[in-house]
Amino acid sequence: MKRLDTRQEDFAAAFSALHGWEASGDLQVEERVREILHAVRTRGDAALLEYGARFDRLVLADSSALEVPLRDCEKALASLPAQGRSALEAAAERIRDYHQQQLVQSWEITDAAGNRLGQRVLPLQRVGIYVPGGKAAYPSSVLMNALPANVAGVEEIIMTVPTPNGEVNPWVLAAAAVAGVDRVFRVGGAQAVAALAYGTESVPAVDKIVGPGNIYVATAKRMVFGKVGIDMIAGPSEILVLSDGSAPAEWLAWDLLSQAEHDEIAQSIFITWDATHLEAVASAVDKALTELDRAPIARESWANRGALILARDAVEACALANQVAPEHLELAVQEPRALLPQIHNAGAIFLGIHTCEALGDYVAGPNHVLPTGGSARFSSPLGVYDFIKRSSLIEASPAGAAQLGRLAKTLAEAEGLTAHARSAAARVSGGQ
Repeated sequence: MKRLDTRQEDFAAAFSALHGWEASGDLQVEERVREILHAVRTRGDAALLEYGARFDRLVLADSSALEVPLRDCEKALASLPAQGRSALEAAAERIRDYHQQQLVQSWEITDAAGNRLGQRVLPLQRVGIYVPGGKAAYPSSVLMNALPANVAGVEEIIMTVPTPNGEVNPWVLAAAAVAGVDRVFRVGGAQAVAALAYGTESVPAVDKIVGPGNIYVATAKRMVFGKVGIDMIAGPSEILVLSDGSAPAEWLAWDLLSQAEHDEIAQSIFITWDATHLEAVASAVDKALTELDRAPIARESWANRGALILARDAVEACALANQVAPEHLELAVQEPRALLPQIHNAGAIFLGIHTCEALGDYVAGPNHVLPTGGSARFSSPLGVYDFIKRSSLIEASPAGAAQLGRLAKTLAEAEGLTAHARSAAARVSGGQ
């Protein structure tokens, strides 16, 4: 864990190195992913079976076993303890209700010349959701990826999930039933992305792939972009907690470790302008690390990528947060809305000491698939808008075609495009 003070002479360089970290070995990863994409594209199910056996120790009799029957999802839901099923369904209801607010409608206008202009909004026909399943099972990711697609009106939702040793997590299957997933395949890694992008004998090709994954999944998504759409290139989990000292140090320690326990390369950053509070949080994190089930993962993350930063004041702390543009930003202060106008870059913002990031991961309602690696500077959380497409509508009246045609002819001639000019000119004469 790094300790930084903005008063240090070398602070700017140290801070830049902290949040500018990048994974190493990208060239080797890209080469391996390229091989996997090619194999799945050319050999289909046979390649999926081979990679499943090699990477997930999943030995299947034939390709028909790649698909998990939907009745298994319903059985998994029925098998959950009553409290677990209730929590899953309550989370789904909140997520669905939140995303309903993101729906947009088609629209049209008519100008003075009688031309009708507009935008047609349609859902994508088929999408693929990738659900991580290597180091942990994430039913919450099923809900966050599938429910916005359902709200948008997507016709078919295909889910892929790795199943190490052939074990299918019942919570993940139950979440698929609750979220309205149409088909489920036990495929993970870059090979799952390839199957969704290109299609195989069993897995249908989709229009867009969404959902986070490891570096192989992220690299594969980047490589297939253009053949299909993608939501974003997700990196390691991140949290930045900004505190004025009003929250109990123990609470904030758990908040910081809520991301550290995801992955050894996850990042947790704490910023305050209260030196005593900083020391209290540092001690609380050390104590909390002894109580985690995933302590080895969290300890490595905190040791290598964690940071405690002492700022001069709240204004400087907010400026630092904007530079990081974190996936999750907690404003653990007494008056969080007073600081909100100073925050420009964050995937999700958690306001006040009672609003921990974990609420957003599961049940608050907003999506937990968020931009990472500083991409919150220019991108947004997953939402209904990721599952729709827009077409422009243009319908010229005879008079409007003549009026617009004259303008278009002039501009086309300026660009030296004769066919464009003649096409527009034909409508000028036809409209008179």
